[in-house]
Amino acid sequence: MAKSKAPSILEVLPEIKKKKFRPLYYFFGEDTYNLNSVLNLLETSFSPLLKSEFDKEIIYSEDKSIIDILGHASSFPFGSEKKLMIVREAEKIKDKKPLKVYASSPVDFTVLAFFHNGAITNLNSEPFKTLGASGFLFEAKELKGKYLISWLINEAEEKGKTLPEENAQILVDIVGENRSMLEVQLEKICIFLNEKKEISIETIQQVSSELKQFNIFDLQNAIGLKDKERTFSVAKNLLDNGAEPTFIISMLTRYFTGLAKITELRSKNIPDREAARIVGTHPYFYTNYVKARTLYSDEKLVEVFRSLLKADVSVKTTSSEDKTIITLLIAEILQ
Repeated sequence: MAKSKAPSILEVLPEIKKKKFRPLYYFFGEDTYNLNSVLNLLETSFSPLLKSEFDKEIIYSEDKSIIDILGHASSFPFGSEKKLMIVREAEKIKDKKPLKVYASSPVDFTVLAFFHNGAITNLNSEPFKTLGASGFLFEAKELKGKYLISWLINEAEEKGKTLPEENAQILVDIVGENRSMLEVQLEKICIFLNEKKEISIETIQQVSSELKQFNIFDLQNAIGLKDKERTFSVAKNLLDNGAEPTFIISMLTRYFTGLAKITELRSKNIPDREAARIVGTHPYFYTNYVKARTLYSDEKLVEVFRSLLKADVSVKTTSSEDKTIITLLIAEILQ
């Protein structure tokens, strides 16, 4: 039997922006960014319809039962044609089954929106089956890969900036996949650019420098040059600013995997832009890869991969401190 799926939360955004509201929404999922975005959009879009402050209510579900919530939703507005009820932390409601009956025939003068943090294991159970069949159930999935890149490019466009796809990928590699962090960094870049339109690699690098923060590419370049003092300084800065050791290890593994391909690519006279794509980097960084490859022999690369694997196992299976694991890893790579 095929696993049931709920429509994406993104599908309902256009109609909310146009102030076309469904009487009932049940939003759920792992993507807290999208859940919060929809909540804010719902409040903003509904606000012009409110003639009384009493016709908007935010409820935390642990304070009320589902029966209380539905009873309140069925009461008429004070002074507006419609009222808005937002139920947060809906995952804490113990018995949601009464929502099935309400979903079958919701009142038309209330917009009732539930926000459920996390996944729902069985969408064929009630009330979720009825919510889905009635068009009231929407999932907020974390964006990954090309979908995240597409979102980031669209965000830049809304701010009046042009962000090429390969530059968007670099920004994700630097900041990580947390959309809140990406949004903050994008805002800083747009302020830095002022009237300029295109977000270039140089701009991304420069903003990181202005913030006195290093990024993973600074670490790769320092390691590539075997600059021990700078490497340890950059690694400390990354960890102090919240970089996860698993992220550092993963990116370094990708980096050295790319380095391992350089010799063959050079022997075949592959153009730099194409070679950069093959090794998984931006053309802007490719010349640094070529320089680094001269300092890392095939034998040394084998040792590096062993050290990376050991560090990865340590992070996942021991209680060693993050800084200790990364420091030992770097020491082994540079020795």
